[in-house]
Amino acid sequence: MNFLKRTMLCGEPRDSHIGKNVILNGWVQNVRNLGGLIFIDLRDRNGLMQLVIEPENQKELAERATELKQEYVIWAKGDIRKREKSNEKMPTGLVEMLVQDYGIINKAELPPFEILNDIETSEEIKLQYRYLDLRRPVLLNKFVVRNKVYQILHQYYYENNFLEVETPVLMKSTPEGARDFLVPSRINKGKFYALPQSPQLYKQILMISGFDRYMQIVKCFRDEDLRSDRQPEFTQVDVEMSFVDIDDVLSMTEGLIKRIWKEVLGIEIENKFKRMTYVEAMSRYGSDKPDLRYDLELKDITEVVKNCGFSVFKDNISNGGNVAVLNAKGCADFSRKKIDELTNLAKKYGAKGLAWMKFENGEINSPIAKFLQENEINEIKNIAHAENGDLLLFVSDKWTKTYTILGALRIEIAKLSGIYEKIKNDYSFHWVTEFPLFEYDEESNRYVAMHHAFTSPMDEDVELLNTAPDKARAKAYDLVINGAELGGGSIRIHDSKVQQKIFELMNLGPEEIESKFGFFTKALKYGAPPHGGIALGLDRIIMTLCNTDNIRDVIAFPKTTSGLSLMDGCPSAVDIKQLNELSINVIKEK
Repeated sequence: MNFLKRTMLCGEPRDSHIGKNVILNGWVQNVRNLGGLIFIDLRDRNGLMQLVIEPENQKELAERATELKQEYVIWAKGDIRKREKSNEKMPTGLVEMLVQDYGIINKAELPPFEILNDIETSEEIKLQYRYLDLRRPVLLNKFVVRNKVYQILHQYYYENNFLEVETPVLMKSTPEGARDFLVPSRINKGKFYALPQSPQLYKQILMISGFDRYMQIVKCFRDEDLRSDRQPEFTQVDVEMSFVDIDDVLSMTEGLIKRIWKEVLGIEIENKFKRMTYVEAMSRYGSDKPDLRYDLELKDITEVVKNCGFSVFKDNISNGGNVAVLNAKGCADFSRKKIDELTNLAKKYGAKGLAWMKFENGEINSPIAKFLQENEINEIKNIAHAENGDLLLFVSDKWTKTYTILGALRIEIAKLSGIYEKIKNDYSFHWVTEFPLFEYDEESNRYVAMHHAFTSPMDEDVELLNTAPDKARAKAYDLVINGAELGGGSIRIHDSKVQQKIFELMNLGPEEIESKFGFFTKALKYGAPPHGGIALGLDRIIMTLCNTDNIRDVIAFPKTTSGLSLMDGCPSAVDIKQLNELSINVIKEK
């Protein structure tokens, strides 16, 4: 169908355009017939513009306008004029278009929900009609932000002499960590490609190849259980650099984050990002990605209560555990029901129970107070900086579990006490460093890499690989913004002998090493430079910039938490002919 092409976007007209004759194209947001005037709100990606028809002077046009309905696609031609009553909430709110003519380009069925920012429609319906959901300005604007970040990324790394290189999407399966998505090969029957969980080995090989600096905005895939901040396919900013140390990678990344925050949000970040070790982060905040916008620090009281009369504390300490406390400032008025809810939360993280102590009206209210001496209570009070009106929460267990449980309680207290509401527009940036190189997996009875198998140990901890590998620290680092890990990386192993030792500690035999990583270990023997890098979660960065906690808000066509695409019905069964070509037989569940 013929139509008049737009000469302006719907969000562009201002008072400087008054008197100008223009053509707009877009979707009808709504039509309001007030008798003396007919108002049509026309919307495109750029914004919303009010169109006006005057029935007294435009009888034929007014009669035609009765056919217009929501989401019809139209063109409209007319003069820009000043509104009688301005609307300061709209960028175009000082002006309107007096329509001279219009035409319907395409009609639309009645949509299942209105295209409004605030709608109560279920997420399932919105995902089923994602093409309509994406018309909502509040959602569309998140992709405007995403696009702007893309441009900043390309420009920033180009200015800093990085080569943008595309690595394979079909690669070798090297399962260590999350499950791979597998792709059967039709030509090589019985063999499979894997979709990349990360381009890790390829980018390291690019450093061995002498590319020096690499970056890529890359799709990655992990077949894992999903949450509100995870998807089976996601986008990361992948970076690798040669002849660098930790400071070089962190400094380069800080420069990027500062530039993004300045150009997208107009926020100037002047200081270098704080750094804290993994042990410090866990012992102070109970998390390897703590939110530093608020205090609520954890305190160790193991020495104070190691000989106390409370057997839960005393016995745990004698078995090598510890006791720590969280001061929930001003929360002494929490009811017993609310404390029970906190106890249930602690149990979800492995606690057997939750001890507590209130300081109210100069008195102590606590089921464990009778087991403690007065001097022990006073020392606990001093260490926790407790005052009248405070609630102390105690956890006693092995070191990691103690602090993990209290870390979860710290976040919950921040929500319940209104702290989150006060800090929701603030930003905190820091690095967590020196993670353990390994963690022991009791299920498989072996060491597994905390980050990945190619992370270099700290120079002073290399000897621990032979004596106490569980105590070795990694040259690893995570970028944390507002309590969320937005990226992580490490300095890599460039010595083939050290890499071989890491594989052996992970209980990988020579045949398995050769089968999974032989191509990489061979490359390491041909002059690998010292190198390191980072992978930044682009989706999570956009979530933070757009102040949303749902990753589906910033991905154009996301999956549900069960991995389904409701719009197109993916994943789906395939034709038996396709399966036969791949020599695949589907076994039906009983």
